[in-house]
Amino acid sequence: MPTNLYFVRHAHSTYTPDELGRPLSERGFTDSKTVTELLKREAIDDVYSSPYKRAIQTVEGIAKYIDKEIKLVESFKERILAENPVEDFAKAITRVWKDYDFSWNGGESNRIAQKRGVHATFQVLENNIGKNVVIGTHGNIMVLIMNYFDIQYGFDFWKGLEMPDIYKLSFNGKKLIDVQRIWGKT
Repeated sequence: MPTNLYFVRHAHSTYTPDELGRPLSERGFTDSKTVTELLKREAIDDVYSSPYKRAIQTVEGIAKYIDKEIKLVESFKERILAENPVEDFAKAITRVWKDYDFSWNGGESNRIAQKRGVHATFQVLENNIGKNVVIGTHGNIMVLIMNYFDIQYGFDFWKGLEMPDIYKLSFNGKKLIDVQRIWGKT
């Protein structure tokens, strides 16, 4: 029996410089209800999340539905691009994806961010064998995790993500055996 991890990229949020406390927007709250409805069909056993408010708010509906507390995992937070806001986000994010070992001042390289995300993913897999688990997270770290298991999930894939988005990753032990997109299904 496979272990299924449902990586949920958070819904749209209202921008503030406060990464930890940035809430969902009105549209984000509406979309989070759709996330809950989609995940109700998947027999979810447990819910984990980044400690960032927008990730928690995106998955709290399914946690309430299955009557479970959300387990916060620091390593599922978004990658730190730089210590301070960058002048040109597109240029900055392109650079780190072109060179996995490059990092901006105070930021994480792809390799470092991927390592922490994959380590957390392995812990979830080890603790939930044969279960269906939701992980509320963020676009960059989610794709870096997916990229570790299959290189087809890279920068171009990240650029095409929606907000929110849901990907079901099925594992046999620590081996990825299937990926299905859940968001957008009717």
